[in-house]
Amino acid sequence: MLTVRYFAAAKAATGRSSDRINLAHLNGPWTRGAVENHLVELHPAAPAGERPLIEVLARSSFLLDGQSCPTPASPVRDGAVLDVLPPFAGG
Repeated sequence: MLTVRYFAAAKAATGRSSDRINLAHLNGPWTRGAVENHLVELHPAAPAGERPLIEVLARSSFLLDGQSCPTPASPVRDGAVLDVLPPFAGG
């Protein structure tokens, strides 16, 4: 299982602070991009007044176990933690 933690606008878009993803359910290689696509399927609509997750992900930075996960092709692994970090105020 991959733990995905949401912060700021990502948390608002999903209405949750985290999700646990069974990587075996992803099509193709286990990459950040595949995880992003899966997250958009899980959260197709945002709560009223919030931006959709697909928009938030496009502006976000990602950390995998505390290290930069810079591109959609970046590999992810079972048991890891992926943080979704939208731009914060002033950043």
